Amino acid sequence: MADSIDTSKNVELTEDDLENKSKGQLIKLAGQLRDRRNDLNQMASERASSRDDLNAKTREKVDEAQEHREKRDELNELVQEHKQKRNDLNAEANELFDKVEEMKSDLELDDGKDLEELESEIEDLEFKQQTEVLSSEEEKELIEKIESKREEYQSRKEKMGQNDDLDELVEEAEEVRSEASKHHQKVTELADKAQEHHNQMIEAYREADDIRDEADEMHEKFVEAQEAADRHHEDFVRVQKRLRELDKKEEEAKQSERDQKREEVEAEAEEIYQKFKEGETLDTEDLMKLQKAGRL
Repeated sequence: MADSIDTSKNVELTEDDLENKSKGQLIKLAGQLRDRRNDLNQMASERASSRDDLNAKTREKVDEAQEHREKRDELNELVQEHKQKRNDLNAEANELFDKVEEMKSDLELDDGKDLEELESEIEDLEFKQQTEVLSSEEEKELIEKIESKREEYQSRKEKMGQNDDLDELVEEAEEVRSEASKHHQKVTELADKAQEHHNQMIEAYREADDIRDEADEMHEKFVEAQEAADRHHEDFVRVQKRLRELDKKEEEAKQSERDQKREEVEAEAEEIYQKFKEGETLDTEDLMKLQKAGRL
């Protein structure tokens, strides 16, 4: 950053200087004011250039931040799209899994004995019927029990046949859930990228603010130098005006002196001329004075 102006190098001008300094002193002072003005103008120009460069860098950082903002917003839009798809698919998968549970409940596949166990029990009961001596009432009960087991066996066998439909439904639900997971993964990936661009946007804006602060400080330094240069220029103009006044006074004094001398010459010539008219003899010097006054 540019340093403050070295005020010890500034040239001061007072009203007393203008009124009382000699012409030679004022000419010297004018030169000093002019040189300091030129130095300050050069300094102001350099500072203005630095300020403009910093402002350009600020705009570049702001543009960079805007690019990250736009990219972040684009990614966030994609995040929302994938979120919506994920949510829709999860809702669809939930509906399918509800149907799976409902079908399982209808089939009662989670309750009861398997087919092999039922078949073994039926065989045991039939063997008992064939090998044991039973009363009519006992045999009747045994036959009913065997019949009940066979009905249970047949019903469960039919339900097991419907298991293929259940498997297909489970597979479909899992596929939908898997597709939802893919969209969730995209949501995570895109959200991470969006966050990266958001962080880069914040950093670019921060850098832009820092550079803008430098530019503002440099502008203050430029104004400082320019105002000092303008003040020296104004003082230079004042000295120049005073010098013209002094020149004018000198010229007027010289003109007054010339007029006075001319009047003296004319008066003396008139006196000599009167002597000549009165018949007095004129010497060479007198004749030359008459000639110089235009009387001959």
